[in-house]
Amino acid sequence: MNRLAMPDDIRTSTQRRPMRRAGPFFAALALAACGPLGGSPAPDLATAPLAGAAIGGDFALTDKDGKTVRWSDFAGQWRIVYFGYTFCPDVCPVDAAAIGQGLSAFEKAEPDLGAKVTPIFVTVDPERDTPAVVGEFTGNFHPRMVGLTGTPDAVKATAKKFAVWFEKGEPTASENGDAGYMVGHTNQTVLFDPDGNPIALLPTDQGGAAVAAEIAKWVR
Repeated sequence: MNRLAMPDDIRTSTQRRPMRRAGPFFAALALAACGPLGGSPAPDLATAPLAGAAIGGDFALTDKDGKTVRWSDFAGQWRIVYFGYTFCPDVCPVDAAAIGQGLSAFEKAEPDLGAKVTPIFVTVDPERDTPAVVGEFTGNFHPRMVGLTGTPDAVKATAKKFAVWFEKGEPTASENGDAGYMVGHTNQTVLFDPDGNPIALLPTDQGGAAVAAEIAKWVR
């Protein structure tokens, strides 16, 4: 199966106002992102928008309890993967909320199938996002959302496997005089099948209902 290269022009989050840039590849996916819950039968996964894309791979990161978590630990589960950071002023919490709301709606409609979907949030700011910080953040959006952090090298290696770019910005002074910084990063939410293969983007920019519809389109 051919493995698709990810486009250079990917949607990113870099500033206080959401910046969502999409090349032709992702734009085409966004147009087909939504479908009604309980609609037509799920399509063949071989025809999924991201089928064959070089996204994903094993990693060793740390959860809120300080335990090592690997990609293989989620075998048999559908996975929703998002890279962001807890100090993000707006884009990351908005996307995390859409993931949580969408999965909750899908769980309500399809309890058995919903239990097979695990949302995963990986920080791109390991310097500030400790296990406890990431755990508290993800707990605000869904009770089963897994928050992961790690060493800078581990996070960097994981991001590369998931076709995620990120870059720490220049320090900026806050109102109280403390120095902070933004982290620019790829802003995409990817659904993976139980074998860890990428399936489709979830339209978090369209809200929880659209996310629920896209989950329902694929998960069976």
